[in-house]
Amino acid sequence: MASETLEFSCNCGSFAGHISPEAQKTGVRLLCFCPDCRAGELHHQQPDPVEGVDLFQLAPHGITITKGAEHLRLLRLGPNGLFRWYAGCCGTPVANTLKKPTLAFAGLRSDLFENKDALGKVVARANMPQPGKPPRSTGMIRMVYGIFSRMITARLSGLWRQTPFFDVETGKPVVEPEVLTKEARARLYP
Repeated sequence: MASETLEFSCNCGSFAGHISPEAQKTGVRLLCFCPDCRAGELHHQQPDPVEGVDLFQLAPHGITITKGAEHLRLLRLGPNGLFRWYAGCCGTPVANTLKKPTLAFAGLRSDLFENKDALGKVVARANMPQPGKPPRSTGMIRMVYGIFSRMITARLSGLWRQTPFFDVETGKPVVEPEVLTKEARARLYP
């Protein structure tokens, strides 16, 4: 088990934080190949993630922002899309969350960590493309079990209130989301 926090930062270093040892232990690392994760990366001028977007799923109470919280920004690819958090200082994608703080979920981008291998092995692959066939996923039982067990634990214990992404009194995100237009969104899906 990890005994120390694991540090992360954006590409320019103006936004930084760490995850707790408990989050390292209970989180799950995966590669997502869905068109929306790809579009989120491309919107922020990141390299095309043809090998999938490397994410570490954990409960938000395991995330602490230690520097540059004022740089936190929020994007939605559409009016009902996931919350896609990024560092406004340099455009680095940071995390995905659901739209309610009571649904304690975050998919933190593994590339934020200097040593992403400390997050463990990739245990799931979601929406892998297959020419001429529907997308395929592997390791989903472990991933889904982890999401629900972390959500239920956070909800029952009250830990869902410890989030860097939401004002828990109002239930609103700490910053107003930018919602892409249909036209802007269409340019992100090659």
